[in-house]
Amino acid sequence: MSAAPKTTATDKKFDGFTDDERAAMKEHAKELKAAARRDTRAGKAAEKAAEAERDVLAKIAEMEDGDRVLAERLHEIVRAAAPALQPKLWYGMPSYTKDGKVLCFFQSAQKFKTRYATFGFNDVATLDDGTMWPTTFALTELTADNEARISALVKQAAG
Repeated sequence: MSAAPKTTATDKKFDGFTDDERAAMKEHAKELKAAARRDTRAGKAAEKAAEAERDVLAKIAEMEDGDRVLAERLHEIVRAAAPALQPKLWYGMPSYTKDGKVLCFFQSAQKFKTRYATFGFNDVATLDDGTMWPTTFALTELTADNEARISALVKQAAG
């Protein structure tokens, strides 16, 4: 009598990306197409920026309560701290750009089934502090102190 073949985690075939990651990439492709359509249409930059902000606000409105409350408040903080930053969707998440590059972004806990939402900064943010500094922050709620810190970081990042 032969023993049944053993299976291990290494026997499973790696498909590359998770379903959530694939969905985020598809959202990003839609965002790029929408931005390209905006760029080809005749119109003022202010109209295009307003349309991008409406897209961000619509995406925030779709979030579950906890993430939505955080994202709405973060949107207000970012817009007040650095009005020159332009809101846009980035992989289905609210983000804020400087010179066309994503400077900071919100990532909902619901979207990637994580324990907490995050607010992060990309490398174009001027947050350099020595040889190591934080670029992503876990968020469970926004206190007055947290809001003040985020506001100061956004101002610094936007330079």
